[in-house]
Amino acid sequence: MTALILALIAGAVVGLTLGALGGGGSVLAVPALIYLLGFTPAAATTAGLIIVTSTSLTALYGHARAGQVRWKAGAAFAAAGILPAAAAGAAAAHLPQAVLTIAFAATAVLCAINMLRPADTARPGSGDVQPGKAAGVGAGLGTLTGLLGVGGGFLAVPALVTVLAFEMEVAVGTSLLVITANSLASLATRSGAATSLDWAAIGPFIGTAILGAWDGKRMAAKVSGPRLQRIFAVVLLAVAAFMLADAAT
Repeated sequence: MTALILALIAGAVVGLTLGALGGGGSVLAVPALIYLLGFTPAAATTAGLIIVTSTSLTALYGHARAGQVRWKAGAAFAAAGILPAAAAGAAAAHLPQAVLTIAFAATAVLCAINMLRPADTARPGSGDVQPGKAAGVGAGLGTLTGLLGVGGGFLAVPALVTVLAFEMEVAVGTSLLVITANSLASLATRSGAATSLDWAAIGPFIGTAILGAWDGKRMAAKVSGPRLQRIFAVVLLAVAAFMLADAAT
């Protein structure tokens, strides 16, 4: 019963964050799975991918109905990350637990720093798309998703704004397509590991995450985006510090 309650609460927090900020919530999912629900780092990254895929698909549907998804450009961007996501997903199963923990903590710090930057640091590009740069960024996002089980929305949105010159609303919607494709590619290499997961915890986690995402959108309309980002960044830095301390012991 305690595990069920923790899964419901953690899922709600992740969903609220995703709905309010358009990304970053999955960076909380893996630590929650490890420290609240007792998952190993390897199992948590696989479960994180399942959670990311489910919530991203739900959010993608809403953005698609609003016409905020560039399907062709998003598919091309995602295509560059599919193979790296699959390769990284296969490699993650063979990495030491401490390495995964440290890598994830470093990613959380990167996410926090990105959110603490002034809002004008992610300015739209000139409109001249650089295919090589776009492919490189897409491959990097795919690797991150496959290795650590995070969607990478906190990196995908600024990348789509600066590299492909998307407007912010369209970048958020299109990033969900990229995240979903990368997550599915990585999950394909972990099908065996997925069968041994604790679905009694993952199921409620996903359910409240999806519901929380809708509430997060409403919350974002009442609280300023920069303030939400600063609060979330501080939480992420605390989580990263805890994970690094745990890995050092």
